[in-house]
Amino acid sequence: MGLTLVLGIGNSLLTDDGVGIHAALRLREALGDADDVQVLDAGTLSFFLLPWLERADALIAFDAAVDGGVPGDLVLKEGADFDAFVRRPGRSVHEIGLADLLDMARLADKLPARRVLIGVEPASTDWGLECTPAVAATVPRCVELARRYVEDWRAAPVPIPVTAHVPGPENAHAV
Repeated sequence: MGLTLVLGIGNSLLTDDGVGIHAALRLREALGDADDVQVLDAGTLSFFLLPWLERADALIAFDAAVDGGVPGDLVLKEGADFDAFVRRPGRSVHEIGLADLLDMARLADKLPARRVLIGVEPASTDWGLECTPAVAATVPRCVELARRYVEDWRAAPVPIPVTAHVPGPENAHAV
């Protein structure tokens, strides 16, 4: 497996909005010094993350995610479902930045083949340094789920897509 990029998204000054950062920091502790995983506190996102994303073969994004559930519900979106989810209005206060970041990587043909959003339905985004109890209780599940994704991806690397055109007989040149 190549590089897995883990983004902890959110604002740690706004209670449950910081869940992505809390989960990412715990995952970093759980994985230790893994050379094939880069964990970043992405805050409220910025385009400066694009070079990191373009180098990655896989992406795990932790974030508070509004999906109509009850506070503390796990919100899991993979691949195209992840992409579509972050494009919908009102799903996250960061979705425009994340959707734009993914689109920029896609335009450069460097979107990670494997992508997963591990989100948590927030209860509050008021001022505060700690997540609400329901959201905080979900963080260990998020970390364990991300750890399993990393292990599964290590065990089954993504095949390199074949993009080269192989000429057929009509395009062959006699030597």
